[in-house]
Amino acid sequence: MLAGHVQEYGSCAELTGQQGFVVAPFASSDRYPVVVIQPETQMADDPTPGVLPIKEDSHPHDDYQADFAHFHAHLTNGDFKKLVLSRSLTLPRTGDETPLELFQRACQRYPRMFICLVYTPQTGLWLASTPEILLAGERGEWQTIALAGTMKYEEDLRWNDKNIQEQRYVATYIARQLERFGINFTEEGPRTARAGHLAHLRSDFRFQMPQGVSLGQLLEALHPTPAVCGLPKQEAFRFILENEQHDRSYYSGFMGPLLVDGKTSLFVTLRCMQLFSNAYRLYAGGGLLKDSVEEQEWQETEAKLDTMRNIIYNNV
Repeated sequence: MLAGHVQEYGSCAELTGQQGFVVAPFASSDRYPVVVIQPETQMADDPTPGVLPIKEDSHPHDDYQADFAHFHAHLTNGDFKKLVLSRSLTLPRTGDETPLELFQRACQRYPRMFICLVYTPQTGLWLASTPEILLAGERGEWQTIALAGTMKYEEDLRWNDKNIQEQRYVATYIARQLERFGINFTEEGPRTARAGHLAHLRSDFRFQMPQGVSLGQLLEALHPTPAVCGLPKQEAFRFILENEQHDRSYYSGFMGPLLVDGKTSLFVTLRCMQLFSNAYRLYAGGGLLKDSVEEQEWQETEAKLDTMRNIIYNNV
């Protein structure tokens, strides 16, 4: 792990002209700034931050049921087309595995995902194994994707209407944001994309960045996409901040190199956890539509939490 200078920013729009490794939260604030790491060539000391006060999750399913009912009521009455409900899970650290060992396990287990282990004093220590590109490109050729819908991966997978509609909402939103900037793009998909033991529906958007459009402006328009937020976007964003029982922190933000050696690879921070000296805090969420079923959505979050649980416990 590299140490280096860390610069703080108040919004994605301020990333225009910056270079380094970006760690951005779901919602920027004084507590959770957008940071850019400009690495040096020395190794950092042990980056694991202090102790996390562990509160037992006594009734996690009951809590989720209550949140689901509240979110779902606003979907059925037409306030929103989609809302993403997330949850977190704290697990005590009982083994002697190091953060680097967990990172290596993730690299071996999830070769199709973007794996990163990153630490700053502002953000804490995070491990992510994420399949979702927010924005990537080099030499004028750029890409983003619409990734939504989740099922257990199997060879003859058949998608239901709920997952197809959920992914279509995300794809339509991205297309409209690109059109806002006068960007001509090609769209391919949707297709099934594997992410570990899960599968998602994925559409790819490829384009060239026109003159007069800044990288920060585009990131501000794309993040957070309906894949992690909802529709209408701004109303859903505020609703999530006011009504989710936990703090998303840097979960469902984005991470990755920005214009490092001319290349950008920014990924949405999914399938992730924050590491402490005595515990791990895991995060997962799922998109809700008016026809969503609570137990199915709960099981989806459990399957997503398994991405990191399997790393911690080194499950086969």
